[in-house]
Order: sequence, then structure tokens, then C-alpha cells
Amino acid sequence: MNKPWYNFCIYPIFFSFILFTFTSFGQNSSPSNSSDTNVMDVFPNYQKSDSPWVDPLFQIDGQLCQHVRIIFQDKSGNLWFGTNIYGLMRYDGDTLVYFEDTPGLASGRITGIVEDKEGNLWFGAYGGITKYDGSTFTNFNMEDGLLDDEVWCVTIDRNDIFWIGTTIGVSCFDGNEFTTFPIPKAKVNDTTAAFYYDRITSIVEDRNGNLWFGTDGFGICKYDGTTFSHLTVEDGLINNSIADMMEDENGNMWIGTMFGGMSQYDGKSFTNFTKDGVISGIETTALYQDKNKNIWFSSEGYGVYKYDGKSFTNFNKNDGLASHGILSIFEDNEGRFWFGGWLGLFRYDKDLEKTGEKSFYSVTVDGPW
Repeated sequence: MNKPWYNFCIYPIFFSFILFTFTSFGQNSSPSNSSDTNVMDVFPNYQKSDSPWVDPLFQIDGQLCQHVRIIFQDKSGNLWFGTNIYGLMRYDGDTLVYFEDTPGLASGRITGIVEDKEGNLWFGAYGGITKYDGSTFTNFNMEDGLLDDEVWCVTIDRNDIFWIGTTIGVSCFDGNEFTTFPIPKAKVNDTTAAFYYDRITSIVEDRNGNLWFGTDGFGICKYDGTTFSHLTVEDGLINNSIADMMEDENGNMWIGTMFGGMSQYDGKSFTNFTKDGVISGIETTALYQDKNKNIWFSSEGYGVYKYDGKSFTNFNKNDGLASHGILSIFEDNEGRFWFGGWLGLFRYDKDLEKTGEKSFYSVTVDGPW
């Protein structure tokens, strides 16, 4: 059932705590309300309880939800926003529709969105991986052969094979059948994991068809179609707990980590921007390259960074970006920039930046879009 777009979401304060808390408990969360927040005037579906608890993260008037986790635009131009525990929002250029408790849609956080060659959308979630054919949601989970229901990332390779990273490893899906794909662990001196030792956090296919698997505590595992190789702290990687990866147009791999900041790998050596003092923050993610070839990423507690090939520019609350926990960055077909994370959804206007005005603003129930 499609719900009005002015529903809400609830998330804890810190980015890392957000990931763990709602991974473990999100499905059974039951939001409560206090008249002090006045949210019933904005969110008619807000569930009341007898608790006097006031949501401490409902900080922006008309906030769309507490946390937007991932942003994607399909071939028809629709924008999709995945939230942490309250399903999906879809904006078609005119109306924002909220999908929650929809038959066939996996419950819990949305961690990945991809589109196959036939135009079907696939959503990685807490309860498996869901297919949307434009009218119907169909969910696939462990009962269908998926290795684990807790999905952290989804990638479709050049051969139309789905690679699905879960809490306990990788599943392949050819559209008909799931197959478990074992990933060998690297030998590392420090096995500190952010959450789970077998968790696969990011999967990237590079321009040569190699697959890169980001792990939680064991660095990067690279698969060339025949053999595996590893990149860890011992090889120059800044930290073994991978948060995000992205290949830029020059073939460099950018690597965001949970405890070491941001690295770039050119195929031979690493440049560790955080360790070198170029950027601040140790938890980095939301990697994205825009149409002008700028590299964007977030740094927990420090807003977002833009790299133009020569230098880094930091954007934070002084620029209007109220959130210090951004998880997704996206430029749509019209050149509009969207930032999702703690405190909901934000837009960036480069023209405002040129005039010296605050270049970020929150997208609320009243827009602006």
C-alpha cells in the first residue's frame, strides 16, 4: 500500500550506532510521540504511545524522515530514497510517495538499489532483496537460497550477475538461482571489525571486470575471475574495516573506512588523505563522482568533502548542511545534488556557493525540490 510522502523515520544519534541499532532491532521499532514535538500536525500516521519520550532527532520542521540511507534514479527519471527502517520514498518530479508495509517489500533498512537491463529495480534490505517490476514487489530471502537476509550491498556486473553482500558473506544471483560465493579472509594482525567479521560492506566491479569486495576487518579481497588477492593495512591500506569503495574515471579506487578515513589506490600504492592530514575524520563513506569529475564523500562528524583533482573543499553546518552523518550523495539527470543521511534529505546548490550564501538546505514536506 502506498502511503503519503509525509511519513517519518526515527534513527539514533551517531552514524555507527545507527547502523548497528536498527540492524538488530529496527523491524520491531514502534515510534512514539509527545505533544511537545507537534509532529501529529505534519505526520498523521505518526503512532502514539503512552510514553512521554520525545524523539531527539526530529530537529527540522517538516523533516521527511530521520535518516535517508541511499539515493538512486531509475531509467524513467524517478528518484528513490531508501530509509533505515521505514521503507522507500519515490519522487517522480511532482509527488513523493512513501512505500512502507507494502506487500512483497522487504522490511527494515534499505542498503542498496540497482536496476537491471529489463528495467526492474532491486532493493537490498534487512529482510532480503526485493524486485520491483513497476507494479509489484517480490522479495527473495534465505528461503529462496539467499545466504543471509541481512543485505549490506548489491551490484550487477557486466554479465548481469547479481553480487549481494550480506552479514555472513556473498551470494550470486543469475535471475533464477542463488549461489553462495565464498570469500577467503586475509591474514591480518588487527582483526577489529565494526560489526561482524564475515560482513561484506561494498562490492565494486572495475573497468577490467575485476570484483572488489570490502570486508569488515579483513581489508579488500579482489577477484579477477580466477584467483583472489588481498589488500590490507600490511599493504598500505589505511584501515581494514571498509565502509565504501568507488572506482573513478581514471581507474583509481577510492576507499572509505570505518576507523582510518579515506584512501586512494592507483593499482600500485595508496595515498592516505586522512593520515596525511589533508582531511578530517576517520569514518568515511558515500563516495560519488559527479558529471564534472569531482569526487564527493562524507566524513562522520565533519560533513562532506569535494575533491576537484587538486584540492579538497569541506562543507558542513556553516554551509547549511545540518547533518554530520551523510550516507548517500547523488547528482540526478538534471544536475541537482542530493545528500541523504541523519536528519533526512538535503540539496546542494553550487550557484549559491558562488554567491557566498549557504549552499545546502534541507528538503522538507514543503520542499524545495
